[in-house]
Amino acid sequence: MTFRIDSALRDARLLGAGLGAIGPWTTWLAVLRATFGHKLNRQERRAFDKVAGGREPPDQKVRELIAIVGRRGGKSRIAAALATYFACFIDHAPKLSPGEIGCVLVLAASRQQAGVVFNYVRGFLEASSILADQVETVTADEIRLKSGIVIAVHSNNFRTVRGRTILAAIFDEAAYWRDETTASPDVETYRAVLPALATTDGMLIIISSPYRRAGLLHAKHRDHFGQSDPDVLVVQGATTDFNPTIDPGVIERARTADPSAAVAEWDGQFRADIAQFIDDDLIDAAIDHGRPLELPPREGVPYRAFVDASAGRHDAFAIGIAHREGGRVIADVIRGRRPPFDPSATAAEFAALAKEYRCAAVTGDNYSGEWVAAAFKDAGCNYVRAEHPKSQLYLEGLPSFTRGAVAIPSQPQLLRELRLLERRVTRLGRDSVDHGSRGSDDFANVLFGCLWLCRPPKFVETAIAAPIQVAAGLRFDRLSGRYEPLPRWSS
Repeated sequence: MTFRIDSALRDARLLGAGLGAIGPWTTWLAVLRATFGHKLNRQERRAFDKVAGGREPPDQKVRELIAIVGRRGGKSRIAAALATYFACFIDHAPKLSPGEIGCVLVLAASRQQAGVVFNYVRGFLEASSILADQVETVTADEIRLKSGIVIAVHSNNFRTVRGRTILAAIFDEAAYWRDETTASPDVETYRAVLPALATTDGMLIIISSPYRRAGLLHAKHRDHFGQSDPDVLVVQGATTDFNPTIDPGVIERARTADPSAAVAEWDGQFRADIAQFIDDDLIDAAIDHGRPLELPPREGVPYRAFVDASAGRHDAFAIGIAHREGGRVIADVIRGRRPPFDPSATAAEFAALAKEYRCAAVTGDNYSGEWVAAAFKDAGCNYVRAEHPKSQLYLEGLPSFTRGAVAIPSQPQLLRELRLLERRVTRLGRDSVDHGSRGSDDFANVLFGCLWLCRPPKFVETAIAAPIQVAAGLRFDRLSGRYEPLPRWSS
């Protein structure tokens, strides 16, 4: 027999044993009842209308629930309650072949956050003697029930979700997912789980605080919030909408300290002060797919080198080498070493590389320690500090992308960093550019450093900006190893 979600949460012998007093969860109960197509009473309808953007409650179970909720709004506990509900209270036998293992999958923003949700799942199971009796084995991140269903709680990884029979997928704090190999792990994971959910008629649930206006969470909000879609329900609300027990003083102190951040963290709204710095279309247009990853040095070409040094513990140590050709800056080399590494040995390696391109000096971060200059000097290469901080280098280099005046290799780490750069508006109204939360920008830094080093004289820059000369009209010729003008056909 299948229990309704609200009945399981209200019953002190079942999920209610771990949830506690039901009063503070009124909005969540209304949303979950609507998610499964249950009719709402008058009080539940008022709670639903407050967070649903004016849409009608669904008449049947939806395929996707997207809950955009402020910080401390009970997101992780509800994610754990839903995972337990899908595993324990729904009969999945008709969907599974003999011997097939069904999985209720919860993916979190980090290993630490996954541990938090996993502990909540264990708490729901252990608090109820009825549910505790269903547990067969418990490992570090998975719980196998006697029914054969597995509750798996992991940090997000789109490469490891394929191949499982997924009965339900829950994405916790998806707006804050990061991955070293892609700029859009939320979208990649979404695409990976959809086929499995389609075969089991499983539900996808995304529960997250909002961040910038990009990514899967924002796309779902943009396309479905306030729309009476029978398959997708999007709700959005402040912390106080979903958790009325929160101390208002905590929110007000946070709002005073950082008003812009409070809009997302406590009000449940996407940040207007943070935007993607470079549009994906501009990045894609700058990629030269027909060239090797690194171009060899050529006689008679003046090159410039820029480095972003690291002590070898956290950030990468990166170098970029570029030259100007035919109105465009060509990024010949974008290379980096990820920690751990010997910083002195890496400096020597990059100094030798710069010399191959006839660069007697490298330019680097304005904030680098004295050891960087000393390391390059020991390797026979001068180190010059950049005149501007990296944020200004980004802002000055952006026109090279908008004019189509830059050619970059299809280097995965570089492309990831470029797509994740964020443009922020400070309290003084100034623009600043940096990587996002738990992100990196070492490869992007050296590219924009090269753009600055290869900037044209003022009169040339003015000429390039003229509309008639925006298109550089170059292609990489593999035989000559250089960029050549595209053929021009006369009528």
